[in-house]
Amino acid sequence: MSKTQRPATQRIDHETRVTDDHHFALRLWLRMLACTNLIEAHVRSRLRVNFQTTLPRFDLMSQLERHPEGLKMGELSKRMMVTGGNVTGITDQLVAEGLVVREDNPKDRRAYIVKLTKEGRRVFRQWADEHEDWIANLFDGLGEKEKDQLYALLAQLKQHVASQDGNG
Repeated sequence: MSKTQRPATQRIDHETRVTDDHHFALRLWLRMLACTNLIEAHVRSRLRVNFQTTLPRFDLMSQLERHPEGLKMGELSKRMMVTGGNVTGITDQLVAEGLVVREDNPKDRRAYIVKLTKEGRRVFRQWADEHEDWIANLFDGLGEKEKDQLYALLAQLKQHVASQDGNG
């Protein structure tokens, strides 16, 4: 089998596009991207099957769980890196289900504050506990030493990338 051919049973992802002739940094980047995509797909599937919900709904509730005082719609949009329209649609669904509320913002009459309801906190806690177990199980293929090493190496990479000015 040549270095550009892949076994038929191998999953097609970003990494399958590269060969040994490509720069190692590119192969490493695509491997990290493939792992991220596989983990995200697993989480999306589990959220759908176990809780009949979506990752964006989970993400919005996660943001609100970290901010019990609530967040403005614009802040939610910024934190989730999605459009205001997306946040509005998700919020509308969650309000209808009694998981979040919109309250008038006393500091700005044009904006609403979105908060988890008591039921929303209870539901999210259940989701988050299972989510944490899913992630832990996905990383069970690595020993504690390997996880520590990977964590430290990714921190080093993150720091280096953050220090780049975009011109280099």
